[in-house]
Amino acid sequence: MTEPVFRRVLLKLSGESLMGGLEHGTDSERVRAVAEQIRVVHDRGVEIAVVVGAGNIYRGLEGAAAGMDRATADYMGMLATLLNALPLQDALEKLGVHTRVQSAITIAEVAEPYIRRRAMRHLEKQRVVIFAAGTGNPFFTTDTAAALRAVEVHAEVLLMAKNGVDGVYTADPREDAAASLIPRLTHLEAVQRGLKVMDATALTLCMENDLPIHVFNMDDERNIDRIVCGERVGTLVTT
Repeated sequence: MTEPVFRRVLLKLSGESLMGGLEHGTDSERVRAVAEQIRVVHDRGVEIAVVVGAGNIYRGLEGAAAGMDRATADYMGMLATLLNALPLQDALEKLGVHTRVQSAITIAEVAEPYIRRRAMRHLEKQRVVIFAAGTGNPFFTTDTAAALRAVEVHAEVLLMAKNGVDGVYTADPREDAAASLIPRLTHLEAVQRGLKVMDATALTLCMENDLPIHVFNMDDERNIDRIVCGERVGTLVTT
């Protein structure tokens, strides 16, 4: 078997990647499938941290948040990420993978508070750490939380899992049939061209800290393992 080329990675999961065929919410079968992909890589000895989004849940809250103060709506989104972190933790634990959820918002009954050194110690002990509640601050996306946590815990690479998209394209492939996949580009090129790798704040943070980003399709269950083993999948964004 191919040896992993990364020792510690951070996986960014969108809420939509846990939605399966549902219009919104969390599909238990899909969560189990994602957990299995993480387990395969974990069993190779790779230290894995995960940041979860909440698009699958917050989509159902858009009506309630309409016209709401932006900060209040963002706090709702942060709380929604915990509703994805907990079933993912449960699915991993059922596969025999020791897991910890750390929240940037204090909810002591269900998750540890985010403490950087504790998170790194969990990773060293081969526990998967799931970071919830974004950065704990409004006006920042979970993309920014993923970039920030990856830099903080000294992850070697940020794995950006996309739902139904193979990587970064010249345009939205669902709207433009002529759009083509970009196999490799720099952080600066992505910012200058306005490509939808992640939000500009997150992309700039990765650029300033020389953090490479692999953008790939989560629908192929082999992709995480292939990337960790050094295979080129999707789009690689580097300095």
